[in-house]
Amino acid sequence: MLGDEVLQVIVTGGSGFIGSHLCRFLLERNHEVACLDNFYSSSRDSIRKLLSFGKFRILEQDVCQPIEVNGEEVYNLACPASPNWYSLDRVRTLRTNVFGTANVLEMARRVGAKVLQASTSEIYGDPTTHPQSEQYCGNVNPIGDRACYSEGKRCAEALTMEYHRQYGISVKIGRIFNTYGPGMRVDDGRVIPNFIVQALQNKELTIYGDGRQTRSFCYIDDLIWGLKSLMDTETTVTGPVNLGNPEEVTVYELARAIIELIGSSSPIVTRELPEDDPQRRCPDTSRAEELIAWSPTVSLKVGLLKTIASFDQVLLQGKVAQVSEQ
Repeated sequence: MLGDEVLQVIVTGGSGFIGSHLCRFLLERNHEVACLDNFYSSSRDSIRKLLSFGKFRILEQDVCQPIEVNGEEVYNLACPASPNWYSLDRVRTLRTNVFGTANVLEMARRVGAKVLQASTSEIYGDPTTHPQSEQYCGNVNPIGDRACYSEGKRCAEALTMEYHRQYGISVKIGRIFNTYGPGMRVDDGRVIPNFIVQALQNKELTIYGDGRQTRSFCYIDDLIWGLKSLMDTETTVTGPVNLGNPEEVTVYELARAIIELIGSSSPIVTRELPEDDPQRRCPDTSRAEELIAWSPTVSLKVGLLKTIASFDQVLLQGKVAQVSEQ
């Protein structure tokens, strides 16, 4: 049963959007949790309240440095996922994905820990098959603007599997598709935070391209259950496993839905599509259903309403930053 066994768990990148939700989830199930983060693209504010659990500690460290702490399980979430952040220092992004993952795996090798490597749908690039199954090898530009993230994650997957084959480390790979929910930064830069902030302020909603490109959005609570369910599988299950919502919408449909849910007067404007932006992105989740009995349950409408309410509260507190990219 999930949560019955008390474990010592390390969450790298634990103060980020997904990481902070995961830390709370694990603490609520009585696990001892250490958040290892350098706070490059996140803040202590997202996890400060978790200190009240007593079994939570914060380790301020760059994952690219050797990891000396011990844990029974490690969720490796370290690395900014938003283009706004990972493109600020592309070399740093690559180092985090490659050297950081190697350090996590070395620590796991030393103490016998189990590792869940948080991968991404970006490893599929601009896919030529649809929906994307785990057997698809991707269509990625290795020297494009997004390569520091997508190729870095592909290398991290390779490292993870080689440590498993060569050293017998217990590993899991979860390929995370677009995830959203309360707790995202208002200046995150991805499409849902951008649209919500712009619509709440009755500003122009900026669509890059013609808006016919599709995405699939998974609510944060669903994703956290997926990560924990994958971690709890037998050692024979390594993945990769797609974790995302197969409900596919166009970017234009998403914009209209957010405008209507908010009751905003925002107009929609279009801008040039960035390099290597995928035209279609949707997970085949049949492997997740089969291996971990997982499928998302929160509809896009319900998830958006919860996220809008959260962002509205943040804006009322005067913590909004200018958003300009999708």
